[in-house]
Amino acid sequence: MTAASKDIWVFGDWRNYFQNRITLQLLARARELAHITGGRVCAVVFGQDVAEWVDEYIAHGAQTVYVASDPALYRYRIGAFTALMVGLAEQYRPETILVGATGFGREFAPKVAKRLNTGLTADCIGLDIDADGLLVQTAPSFGGNLIAKIVTPQSRPQMATVRPGIFQEIPHNAEAIGEVVEIPVPGDLPGERVRLVSTQKQPPREQRLEDARVVICGGRGMGSKAKFKKLFELARLMEGEVGATRPVVYAGWADPEALVGQAGRHVRPQVLISCGISGAIQHTAAIGDADFVIAVNKNENATMMRLADVAVVADANQFCTALIRALKERLRG
Repeated sequence: MTAASKDIWVFGDWRNYFQNRITLQLLARARELAHITGGRVCAVVFGQDVAEWVDEYIAHGAQTVYVASDPALYRYRIGAFTALMVGLAEQYRPETILVGATGFGREFAPKVAKRLNTGLTADCIGLDIDADGLLVQTAPSFGGNLIAKIVTPQSRPQMATVRPGIFQEIPHNAEAIGEVVEIPVPGDLPGERVRLVSTQKQPPREQRLEDARVVICGGRGMGSKAKFKKLFELARLMEGEVGATRPVVYAGWADPEALVGQAGRHVRPQVLISCGISGAIQHTAAIGDADFVIAVNKNENATMMRLADVAVVADANQFCTALIRALKERLRG
């Protein structure tokens, strides 16, 4: 076993590379954190014929890439992936391991943390380094009503899963050079308790909410589920996506994947239209990077109205109806 390092590891989930950018986002943040701690940024990649993704991770900030390439790793296998990751961590002893808070990461990371006898902060929305060099992991708690800052003072590695869209990836650098460490794959990898019968790829959305240039966010001020549906028509006309506040999601007006807030998605659109949203901190914290904000609310004193570049005092439902009609007339013209 090697001596403990200051390295920050990012697990590379390459399977949906062109839509899922969380690995690249984590590499970018890891570079910033490593600049403070003096460690290296390392990516960990499991799979078969993954050279293309290794090059991509180096081009996006990885200084070292640990690669385990084998036909047995062609598909994600929780037992095999966990055993490999635990073995690598015990051998190279990184200071920190970061994993995307995707469906995969939420299954994989806790199992690795348990085997390594360390802590794990799930669904982080912020990562920093404190005066003692510890990773400060910021995550919503109590249903998003509180924000907790968590450190791991003793156990190593420090581990966190991080939500997509929090950090911005660095530009692709084709001239970047990194070290590639080939990891031998043992022949006695754990078998799986669940047998994969078949797979079916879900048709992707036209664009991810985090990547949309136009986001239409709706709150309880829309009035009802039927009225909230107008936002989807408006988003289609504006080639955008629809976001929602937590009360709207809880009411069943929108899918949980549409939640914009500390407990959901962070967005950076060129234009954000806020319809019937009062402006609670849990929501506004996730829209601060929007370039231009239009807020529509009957209450001119709502927090969202004060934060907007343009505030429209009106019923949000009536506003959407009028805007949809105007856009359709313009398209016909």
